[in-house]
Amino acid sequence: MNKQPKYRQVADALRREIDSGTYPPGSRLPSESELSGRFDASRNTVRSGLNMLVSEGLISSSQGLGYEVRKHEVFELNASRFENLTFPQNGDAYNTDVTNAGRRPTQTFRVELTPANDYVAERLRVDGQSTAVLRFCHRFVDEVPWSTQATYYPEWLAQQAPRLTEPGDIAEGTTRYLAGVGIEQIGYFDEIATRMPTPDEARLLDIGAGVPVLLWTRTGYSADKPIRCTVTTFRGDLNRMNYEIGNLSARGNEPQ
Repeated sequence: MNKQPKYRQVADALRREIDSGTYPPGSRLPSESELSGRFDASRNTVRSGLNMLVSEGLISSSQGLGYEVRKHEVFELNASRFENLTFPQNGDAYNTDVTNAGRRPTQTFRVELTPANDYVAERLRVDGQSTAVLRFCHRFVDEVPWSTQATYYPEWLAQQAPRLTEPGDIAEGTTRYLAGVGIEQIGYFDEIATRMPTPDEARLLDIGAGVPVLLWTRTGYSADKPIRCTVTTFRGDLNRMNYEIGNLSARGNEPQ
C-alpha cells in the first residue's frame, strides 16, 4: 500500500511521465479537472502535486492556460576557451560561441560608472565604494534569456583604456582591446556558485519557481594586478559549463 500523501503520488506519476517523454517539453498537461478524475483526488490535492513540479522547475503554470512542461534546450559553454585570444573568433566570445553552436545570439547593453560593491572591490583590490566602470550585457540565445554579464573595471584602468567607458559594444571584445593598448590579461581566477535568484534576476532571466541561478565570477589579471571582475549569472536550467585542463588526447571525439 502506498503510504505517500496523495498529492505526492500525483507528482511522482506525472514526473515519471515527463521523464519518459509521455509529456515532452513544451506540451501541456491535462487540466486539473481531468487529473482529478484520473487520480480520484480533489482539485486541491491535484494542485498541490502540480505545485511540487512547478517548484522543481519541471513545469510552469500560466493563468488560464494550465500547466506546460518546461523546455530545456541546454547551451554548453566551454569556459577554458571563453576569451582565449589564441582561439579563433570574430568579435566577443559570447557571439562566437553561440554562433558556432548553431544558435542565434542577441543582447542588450549598457555602460555606467558605479560604486564597486564589497564583492567586486575585494577582487579588484580597490577601496570599497570606489568608482568602477560597469559594462552590463543582458544576453539571449534564440531569443530565450540566457544570462546577464556584469564586468567591472577599476577607474585607473579606464584612464588608460578610455573606450571602456563608451556606451557601445567593443567590436573586437574588451580583452582584445585591452591587449591592443598594452594591458594584457595573462591569467584569471574563476569562482562558481549556485543559489536561488533575486527578484530582479528572476525577471531578467524569466526564471520560473524552483530554478536556481549559476554564478560564474572571473577575475582577470595582468602581470601585477587585477584588471577586471566579471560576474555572469546564468539560468540554471538552460546552461552547462565545462573546462579543458591538461592533455585530453585520450578523450578523442567524445560528444561535447
